[in-house]
Amino acid sequence: MKKFLSVFLTAALAVSMLAGCGSKNETVTAKVIDIDLTNEEYAFGVDKNQPELLEKTNEFIAKIKSDGTLDEICKKYFSDGEPEAVKSATLDTSKDQLVVATNAAFEPFEYTKGEDYYGIDMEIAKLLADELGKELVIENMDFDAVCLSVSQQKCDIAMAGLTINEEREEYVTFTDSYYSASQRLIVPSNVTTFDDCKTADDVAAKLAETKSSDQIGVQQGTTGQYYVEGSEDWDFPGLPAKCVTYKSGSLAVQDMLNGNIQYVIIDAAPAAAITDAINAVQ
Repeated sequence: MKKFLSVFLTAALAVSMLAGCGSKNETVTAKVIDIDLTNEEYAFGVDKNQPELLEKTNEFIAKIKSDGTLDEICKKYFSDGEPEAVKSATLDTSKDQLVVATNAAFEPFEYTKGEDYYGIDMEIAKLLADELGKELVIENMDFDAVCLSVSQQKCDIAMAGLTINEEREEYVTFTDSYYSASQRLIVPSNVTTFDDCKTADDVAAKLAETKSSDQIGVQQGTTGQYYVEGSEDWDFPGLPAKCVTYKSGSLAVQDMLNGNIQYVIIDAAPAAAITDAINAVQ
C-alpha cells in the first residue's frame, strides 16, 4: 500500500509540474482592438515666420497626393513595398538646408535603423527638400519638443505624425492634411474585456469603468495622452485610470506586457507596427 501511495504521489507531482510548465509557456502578447477611438488629421507644422515655406509645402502635398507619390510611399510601409533609407546632413547654417524636427520613435512614420531614418514622414521630408532644392537635416528629439523647436526657429518644419490641434497651432502653422489617423487601444492578448465591442462608444464605455488604481500608457505629448487625461480642446472627457507617459509607444507596450500597466492608447498605424515588432520576439 505504501509503495502504491508513493507511486501515486510521484505521478501526481509529475502531472502537476507538467501543468505548471504548460502555463508558463503560454506567452502573453499584445493585441490591438480594431476600433477607431478618434478621427484625426496629420499635417506638418511650419515656422510661423516662413509663409513662403508653408505655401510651397502645401503645393508639394497637393502634388504628391494627385500624382500617386504619397500612396506609393504609404504602400512601402503598409503592404509589401521596400522602405527607403533617408540620410540627414549635418546642420550647417552657411548652407541652404531644410531643418526638420521629428521624434524618430513613431514607426511607420519616423524611426531609425543605425544612422539612417525611415518612415512615411522621412521619405516625404527627403522629397520636399529635393523639391525646394535644399539639403535635408533631420533633428531627432522628444515628441513634446518638436513643435516648440520650430517656434523657437531652431527648425523649419515639424514632421512627426502630428495631429492638427489648437494647442500646437500656438507654436506652428499647420499645412494641409496629408493623412487621416485615429487612436487605437492595445491590450494584453489574454484580456477579453473588449472582445464584444463594436464601436468607439463601446470601447469608451469599458474604459470609463477603469479605476484610479488602473494605469494606461501613452507616448508623451500625443493624442493618446489627451484621450486619457481629458481635454476640452479635443472634447475628450478623460478616464478614471491614471495616465502614464513614455518616451515611445514601444516602451509603453513592453511595460504593459511586463504587467506594470493595464493598457496602451496610441495612433493606429504605430499601434500595428509596435505590436507586430514586439510580438515577433516574445
